[in-house]
Amino acid sequence: MAMFSRFKKPEDGVPQRPATMAPVTKPLAAPVAAAAPEPPKAKPKPVAAPAAPTAKAVPVAADKDRKRRERLQDLKVELHKRLLDSLNLAALENAPEASLRAEIAAIAGEALDEMSIVLNKEDRSTINQELYDEVMGLGPLEPLLKDDTINDILVNGPQQIFIERDGRLELSDVTFKDERHLLRIIDKIVSAVGRRVDESNPYVDARLSDGSRFNAMVPPIAVDGSLVSIRKFKKEKLAIDDLVKFGAFTEEMAAYLQAAVACRLNVIVSGGTGSGKTTTLNALSSFIDNSERILTIEDTAELQLQQIHVGRMESRPANVEGKGAVTQRDCLRNALRMRPDRIIVGETRGEEVIDMLQAMNTGHDGSMTTIHANSARDACSRLENMISMSGIEMPIKAVRAQIASAVNLIVQASRLQDGSRRMVSITEVTGMEGEVISMQEIFRYERLGLEPNGKIIGRFNATGVRSHFSERFKQWGYVLPAEIFDPIP
Repeated sequence: MAMFSRFKKPEDGVPQRPATMAPVTKPLAAPVAAAAPEPPKAKPKPVAAPAAPTAKAVPVAADKDRKRRERLQDLKVELHKRLLDSLNLAALENAPEASLRAEIAAIAGEALDEMSIVLNKEDRSTINQELYDEVMGLGPLEPLLKDDTINDILVNGPQQIFIERDGRLELSDVTFKDERHLLRIIDKIVSAVGRRVDESNPYVDARLSDGSRFNAMVPPIAVDGSLVSIRKFKKEKLAIDDLVKFGAFTEEMAAYLQAAVACRLNVIVSGGTGSGKTTTLNALSSFIDNSERILTIEDTAELQLQQIHVGRMESRPANVEGKGAVTQRDCLRNALRMRPDRIIVGETRGEEVIDMLQAMNTGHDGSMTTIHANSARDACSRLENMISMSGIEMPIKAVRAQIASAVNLIVQASRLQDGSRRMVSITEVTGMEGEVISMQEIFRYERLGLEPNGKIIGRFNATGVRSHFSERFKQWGYVLPAEIFDPIP
């Protein structure tokens, strides 16, 4: 233990083995010690056996495994308390990972010896890893965050954690000890970014150190335990080629979108939650030239632009006193004074829609944003609603004229029932016909059937309508082949 002394608390600090811990050791020792040394039972020979005992053995084995996990969880709680009493937490920030892991293993091993508890090598390794995650990471959530196949982590109270893989939700076997354990991890996350969550402020938006989006709601608003959702940040930047390979859209659609973005059409990416709007926006931004100055505005910074000249802004909520809030609209107003060539708003959901549309109408061509809507027509209606909710009194015809003038292209993203994400529609806004915004669909996704495993059979197809912006494409040097607009029979 001497070799790790630089991580230990000084002797005049809190005692490493407080007397109040002594009574806890006896009840822990008996069940774990009784469970750990038990030799594994020999597997029965593969002979014919009655169906009833086999069926009955399954819940018994599951119950034994559950009790074993509970005992290990109780043991981990006790060891974690001892670690907090023994480690000098202020010295851990710059500590090498290998040394810290060795220190934790040494303290845990000494504590287990004192408690007369024997664990096998696998359980001891698991305990040491979980203790490291509790001290330096986010406890039970840490292995889920490290798993690259998981897209979303959804916590419904301490005993129920769902994960999303390949567009499908499944219940994980990871749990928290209790509600206090879950609240401690939530507090650890939000305090790291200078925010707070408690009964007086029961919900919070934050960002993890790796860029993942974090949202939490705690009791009394969350009735059955704290609710947490984590949208994991993709470390790899998905380019247009990647999305074509994954089947999100076709090469013909990619060629059209490249021309649209390069020729500085104003683009709205529309879709539902988890449909891939931000991923699509990231991919579309790859067509922007490096010579242009881009400013991005988001509630939670998620965009991964690949250009050189990018200025990023993030809104800020109010402090404890209800002051100091910086909204997306505040950022957008200031962005207009910073000589941007393009403005990209992560998501338009409120009164900032007015400034966004004005920016698109007043020389900032090529601006982009995302919006929650189920179709291109719904996206325009949503823009109308947000303008009316901002408190500005305008005739509906003037509102629609503003939208028709500002927005050139609406890209509709969708997550289908089999979990796949597709660009289901590309629609151009061509102007006004009377009091109605006129639109024309250029590409669409056609569903043809369903496989027995639930996977959707479909194809992308052109509608046969020529682009309203063909002349503009030519002026910018993008001559698209006429056949990309021909529909497949």
